[in-house]
Amino acid sequence: MSKPYTHFTDSKKLSKKSRDKYAAEIIENHRVSLGFATEKEIDEINILQASLLAMKRAIEGLGVKDGYVLVDGNKEVPGLSKTFKQETLIKGDLRASPVAAASIVAKVTRDNLMMELAKKYPGYFLEKHKGYPTKAHKEAIINLGATEIHRMTFAGVKPV
Repeated sequence: MSKPYTHFTDSKKLSKKSRDKYAAEIIENHRVSLGFATEKEIDEINILQASLLAMKRAIEGLGVKDGYVLVDGNKEVPGLSKTFKQETLIKGDLRASPVAAASIVAKVTRDNLMMELAKKYPGYFLEKHKGYPTKAHKEAIINLGATEIHRMTFAGVKPV
C-alpha cells in the first residue's frame, strides 16, 4: 500500500540523510521510473528541452498508457501521449508531494551517479560539488580540461 507523504519538500532543502531515507521509502512504496538525457542531448537541444525529454522517458518507463502528470515548471512535456493529462506547477516540489518525491529520487540518483563518476574522473571533485559549477569545479576544468561528461555548450567549458 502506498503511503501518503506530506513532509516532502524541495530536495535541496533536505539533508543528505533525509533525502537518502526518503528516496529509499519512495522507491520501496511507489512505482518509480527514471529518465535521463545525455550530455550530448543537452548540448544539442538545451537544458530545458533535455529535462523535458528525460521526464517523458521517465513517464513512459512507468509502463502506463494514461494518467495525470504533474510537471514541475511552466512547460508541459512535449511528445507525451495525449492520453496523459498534464498540469504544470511552478515550484511544484514545494506545492505537491508527488513532485517533491520525484525531485528527491532524482537528486539522490544524480548525486550517487556523481559519486561514481568521481572515481572515474579524479581531480574534478565531483564527489563534493556533484557537478554543480562551483569555483573548484570550474578550476578543475581549466586545469584538467573538459571530459566527455561535461556539457560542451556550458559556460566555463565551451571555448571562448
